Amino acid sequence: MSNLLAIDDISEDFAEILEWAITFKGDQEVAPSFTPLDGMSVGSIYEKPSTRTRVSFEVGIDKLGGNALTLLKGDIQLGKSETVGDTAQVLSRYLGAITYRCYAHADVVELAEKSSVPVINALSYKHHPCQAAADLMTIMENKDDLKNVKIAWVGDGNNVLHDLLLAGAILGCDVYWAVPKGYEPDSDVVERAEKLAEISGSKLCQTHDPIEAVTDADVVYTDVFISMGEEDLVDKINDFKGFQINDELVSHAKKDYLFMHCLPAHRGDEVTDSVMDSDNSVVFDQAENRMWAQMSLLTYLIDQEAWSTYSELMEY
Repeated sequence: MSNLLAIDDISEDFAEILEWAITFKGDQEVAPSFTPLDGMSVGSIYEKPSTRTRVSFEVGIDKLGGNALTLLKGDIQLGKSETVGDTAQVLSRYLGAITYRCYAHADVVELAEKSSVPVINALSYKHHPCQAAADLMTIMENKDDLKNVKIAWVGDGNNVLHDLLLAGAILGCDVYWAVPKGYEPDSDVVERAEKLAEISGSKLCQTHDPIEAVTDADVVYTDVFISMGEEDLVDKINDFKGFQINDELVSHAKKDYLFMHCLPAHRGDEVTDSVMDSDNSVVFDQAENRMWAQMSLLTYLIDQEAWSTYSELMEY
């Protein structure tokens, strides 16, 4: 049994998982009747509100023939009168897999340790592997050779950046990230990414200068400056002056650059309307690809035989 807590948990098969998702997305013949989750229920626990995560998992599970059971924070005893570990052991008796959108990364780690079915981290404070899968899938759809792709991140050193670093390093992309001083990504994640980059040949570079990061970039990526749960940090946004993605900044990127954002976007803060709505923007493709990437991940983690069978069908 496999769990997905961070994107490097699946580093060996990551490229194939994304290729599977791209193929499945465009398959109008085999895919509609391919239902590896038939008769299975997948439970999704949400401590934090969600649009893309909830809808993409529910619809994706349904497309794969499964039953999506959404468990909101107030619906279950998790964290109130029952421990994470006990909850994991109970839910494992009913479900074929569990997804968990939480605050503390330690909680999804404990859930996975105590669960007897696969656990997918649907977002924690430290990691967001499902977003990274959708991100790299979107880049693969638009760029032929990932080893010649430069990804530029401008913004906070948060969970999305963590898994973007790891994912880019796995697939050989160069990743530059520009963050204000004091907002650097966690050093242990950077060290993991550097080890992966040594294998793939990718270049990783941290800077505090957005122009340096964006220059000649194939992909320009940002996220909100104030994340969910940080709304009381009203002064934080002042630290991000000069980090907005606008027409002047993206003029330093390649002309055919892709603009990416994991959404929701705070238009006028981290990105202007002119960039968000430009022909270079693929933010809504990213959002759609959350579903397709997660469908591949679910099949891979729950039933690798079925995942391999579909690959063989498409090769035939």
